[in-house]
Amino acid sequence: MKKITVQESLALLKDGYKIAVADAPVEPQAFLSNLHTVLEERNDMEIWMCLSLRSYPFLEDPKYGNRIKINSLFMSKPSRDAYNLLNTVSYAPTHLRKTAITICAGGDPDVFVGTCTPPRDGKVSLGLSNIYSAEVMKKAKTVIMEINPNMPFTYGDSVVDVEDIDYCVDVDFPMVQDKPVPVNEKDKTIGKYISDYIQDGDCLQIGIGAIPNAVVQFLETKKDLGIHTELLADGIAELAMKGVVNGSKKTLHQGKIVTSIVLGSDKVYNFANNNENVLVMNCSYCNAYETLAKNDNMVSINTTLEVDLTGQCCSESIGSKQFTGTGGQADTAIGAQMAKNGRSFIALYSTANVRTGNGDERKEISKIVPQLKPGATVSLSRNDIMYLVTEYGVAYLRGKSVSDRAKAIISVAHPKFREELTAKAIELGLIKE
Repeated sequence: MKKITVQESLALLKDGYKIAVADAPVEPQAFLSNLHTVLEERNDMEIWMCLSLRSYPFLEDPKYGNRIKINSLFMSKPSRDAYNLLNTVSYAPTHLRKTAITICAGGDPDVFVGTCTPPRDGKVSLGLSNIYSAEVMKKAKTVIMEINPNMPFTYGDSVVDVEDIDYCVDVDFPMVQDKPVPVNEKDKTIGKYISDYIQDGDCLQIGIGAIPNAVVQFLETKKDLGIHTELLADGIAELAMKGVVNGSKKTLHQGKIVTSIVLGSDKVYNFANNNENVLVMNCSYCNAYETLAKNDNMVSINTTLEVDLTGQCCSESIGSKQFTGTGGQADTAIGAQMAKNGRSFIALYSTANVRTGNGDERKEISKIVPQLKPGATVSLSRNDIMYLVTEYGVAYLRGKSVSDRAKAIISVAHPKFREELTAKAIELGLIKE
């Protein structure tokens, strides 16, 4: 690989180029921070991004941002803000396991830009995330990598040959800190419900956020847990350091933690760094149904925004307005249920406080609804939900008819909305009187 400056990397871009950049903690910060400097000189370029954790000048100023088509595979605050400001930002629907396929579907990228560790014995590590990087690198015509000495060296599919890189740029950025979200009493109640279903020796897929954090807090009394998860955060690292997670009972990658992205604070980054028991794999493998199904006692834990009375889960949009992305929810929820003794949980608060449009006035609404909001995305179909959990209990939905599942779902709604939900379910013909 040839060493160049960030300005020289930008000079490689040409009219009509398709650019793909690595995601979240491995975003090429120098490249993206300076991309706006060439946009007035280029035409018809497009860029593919995913879960951007930082904002950049081209996302903040229409003068630059409206000169490049911006495709987001998972919306975050910077991309949502850019969506509201620019005419060029759009969400690209995809399951997380299919992100590499989605990026390349309309043609292979002209350029891929990511971040890696300094070389070691002719290899570099893609570090904290490999959602699609290793696979897209193989497809891109030109590969540019920012070499960051602060990037943790991780193993698995994230280790690639330096020969696969055309150009490198030396940078020195600290790792993004995504500290655990504080846990409240609702989170603890939901976390306790779910933890009661987790047995010694289970293999867990657990995400990030307050409810997953609460689940983790109740797992310290468990033994011999395994981890096969799309995202590895601080809580699981803590359990591993305490010996609760050891992977000794895993039926696939025994003794190893398998993930596609490591995201949190320095606690989990230091844990993953140079740890051969942490494998950062291509998400197309990590989240594949057939992979997850090989983990006996696989348990998937995810959250959602809104659920209707048939069990359809909207986990990524508020009505038609894209808020996040499909991510790996369907991947892991379905894959876990294909495993021997596999279980899948979808959790949410029973209510939310929303603005009424009258100043700061708010009202409490049910997040369990007769029908999803118009335009809402079904992230997980009613066919694929197993356990639904709120602070009012656990509803088991597998094998239930529409009528029986509506009753079960209403049973975990906030008590003050249950009568109204039942009446509406009868009106819609979901429950027969």
